[in-house]
Amino acid sequence: MPKGYWVSVYRTISDPEKLAAYNKLARPAVQAFGGRTLIRGGRVVAHDAGIAERTILVEFDSFEQAVAARESAAYQEALVALSDGVERDFRIVEGID
Repeated sequence: MPKGYWVSVYRTISDPEKLAAYNKLARPAVQAFGGRTLIRGGRVVAHDAGIAERTILVEFDSFEQAVAARESAAYQEALVALSDGVERDFRIVEGID
């Protein structure tokens, strides 16, 4: 079964306190669905139309788990805490089996 991934690129962080509140709530919500953070920030070299900004990669055992985690009540609470604190590109993608 192909794995599922959350890929998130933060274009701007306008409120670090909201991001911190989100992180506190999002971590257990992600872990409850077996999510493992593989990349959180760190160095980025962007090419072409890429954005050299904070990048997050979370791996799940399946695409379905990745979607369920995003839709969970606990993660929705984290999104409320984040609200307008960031501008980001967030995607759920299916890996190669």
